[in-house]
Amino acid sequence: MQTVVEEPVEARWYFDVISPFAYLHFHGLDRLRPRLRIEYVPVLFAGLLKHWGQLGPAEIPAKRKHLYRHCVWTAAQQGIPFRVPPRHPFNPLPALRLIVALGAGEAVVREVYGFIFGEGRDIGDPAEWKVLTARLGVSDPGPLIEAPQVKQQLADNTAAAIAQGVFGVPTVICRGELFWGNDSLGMLADFLDRPDLFRSEAMRRGDEAQVGVARRR
Repeated sequence: MQTVVEEPVEARWYFDVISPFAYLHFHGLDRLRPRLRIEYVPVLFAGLLKHWGQLGPAEIPAKRKHLYRHCVWTAAQQGIPFRVPPRHPFNPLPALRLIVALGAGEAVVREVYGFIFGEGRDIGDPAEWKVLTARLGVSDPGPLIEAPQVKQQLADNTAAAIAQGVFGVPTVICRGELFWGNDSLGMLADFLDRPDLFRSEAMRRGDEAQVGVARRR
């Protein structure tokens, strides 16, 4: 019997290094990577929040505490290292721009995420930032992260994500469908097996549901 080799499916992974859930999701993707050809797309989470009129999870005090506890627990369940950095939220722009400048490959993303959430390091500390950039083989990151084309690429990535309906990170877009959050990995895996997953009557009913009441803002 001839073995049929499954061709990897194109997918875009939208992320911001500020998100611990994206760190967990990045590792959770390991079991799906053989089936996907992933493009890693850095975006500015704050830009998504501003566009859609949302607060970030860590901007709500009670939710912030829950977020860290949930991440610590989830990482233990996944069997991956996780330490909350000493300051969070932090300014992710330098790291995002450096990732863009270095080509946004899987190895670079893995190194940056491992530094921040695997080791719990503070990239806002100049000494720590120097350690990270050295690991990435960059002795002087300033010219890279200040380059106009790098800044523009990150802005363009964020605008393109918004245009596709991306409202949070992490998000995967695969075959035109959007999968948001660390808990969407199972649905993505099912979708790879069943491309017609969202064509059922139950799914369509959710897509077509009308807004019954709108909260005043």
